[in-house]
Amino acid sequence: MKLKSAFGLLLAGALLAGAAHAVDITGAGATFPYPIYAKWADAYKKATGVGMNYQSIGSGGGIKQITAKTVDFGASDAPMKGEDLDKNGLIQFPAIMGGVVPVYNLKGVAPGQVRFTGALLADIYLGKVKTWNDPVIVKLNPGVPLPSQAISAVNRSDGSGTTFLFTNYLSKVSPEWKSSIGEGTAVKWSTGVGGKGNEGVANYVSRIDGAIGYVEYAYAKQNKLSYAMMANRDGAVVAPSDDAFKAAAAGADWNSVPGMGVILTDQAGKASWPITGASFILMHKLQDKPENAKEVLRFFDWSFKNGAKMADDLDYVPIPDPVVKLIQSIWKAQLKDASGKALY
Repeated sequence: MKLKSAFGLLLAGALLAGAAHAVDITGAGATFPYPIYAKWADAYKKATGVGMNYQSIGSGGGIKQITAKTVDFGASDAPMKGEDLDKNGLIQFPAIMGGVVPVYNLKGVAPGQVRFTGALLADIYLGKVKTWNDPVIVKLNPGVPLPSQAISAVNRSDGSGTTFLFTNYLSKVSPEWKSSIGEGTAVKWSTGVGGKGNEGVANYVSRIDGAIGYVEYAYAKQNKLSYAMMANRDGAVVAPSDDAFKAAAAGADWNSVPGMGVILTDQAGKASWPITGASFILMHKLQDKPENAKEVLRFFDWSFKNGAKMADDLDYVPIPDPVVKLIQSIWKAQLKDASGKALY
């Protein structure tokens, strides 16, 4: 009995020591992946007791916070360029993939009933197509009861990776968009009203009759917004779906760009969703708080191994196993503490 008691005390002590070393971690950035990060964080805390506090403030805010070292990791849907990563002493890796979808609010028009081309979306956001019964929209949507209602274009008011993916796509399909507006996490819009975060855009679209906006697919589903169909690069009209996002991501060559910064918009393939993208994690190569960094790596390691079903449930695309192995090799080679010791 005494041996059992002693063993029990030792075990309890070991568990308490482990708990004492565990640290909650902080991250900030893109709103695009927030639903899946929140779900992973909840499951991870139940499994390990370690919390992850993620501020959904937009990609621009995430880059600022990680650069200033006020969080353990930053998140951005707009991948940083190799020279910017080097300048700021950062590594970058993809954590999740998904799709940005056009959403609309039209009485009497069902989800998926409206279809767009990229060129038409560009003309709407350029302010050239102003009403829902414009001949260009009518021609693309025969039989759809389109009203003679003004289009209220909703965009992101904050620095946003979702905006980067949307404007990057429009720049690829519309020469006028590329020359007059361009691409970026923030651009000077020709028309419309701005909402903060995917949440803000979803809220505006749900409240404004005749509105059109763009959000990450999970937000469209969670807020029961009507999503549009899109004509892709091959001319096929596709609905947003897990399979369509996977089709767009299938040909990604993650070694082709510094920092694995692959952009998945306007990919070839009849099944591909045209506004697909990855969301990236940013960390400092040299870690002032190595225990926090190790916990970040444990969190994403756990999420890659255990989070695929949760990602599928929210219509995200998990990172494929071969890409996870590439990410882990980057962790091993580049993340170090102040003494130069590898953290993974």
